[in-house]
Amino acid sequence: MPDDHRIRHSDDIEYEQVEAADGLSKGVLINETHGAPNVAIRRFVLAAGGTVPEHTNEIEHEQYVLEGEYVVGIEDTEYTVSAGDSLHIPAGAVHWYRNPGEEDGAFICAVPTGDDDIQLVE
Repeated sequence: MPDDHRIRHSDDIEYEQVEAADGLSKGVLINETHGAPNVAIRRFVLAAGGTVPEHTNEIEHEQYVLEGEYVVGIEDTEYTVSAGDSLHIPAGAVHWYRNPGEEDGAFICAVPTGDDDIQLVE
């Protein structure tokens, strides 16, 4: 790959399983490594039947649902989201995900670059 990291092709993205979740994989599309100093963009795939436990993040999240339908819990409310929906998860908000359907869900997540403290809720 040339020194110009402004373009990343889909076959350059590596996905890894998120250890704290069941059936969630993450690919980093753009972050500070690729010359973006302020915002990181990641793509997540939540497998059919997959779950992400209740947790908090020190930083806010903005998300855009690419495909599928799944449930997102934010604080005391659960939302069913599907392709084309957008959501905001404030910094420090307890949130979780579950995909009760038979199809994978996928979403883009934009976050400020830098460190993030993720805490599982017991």
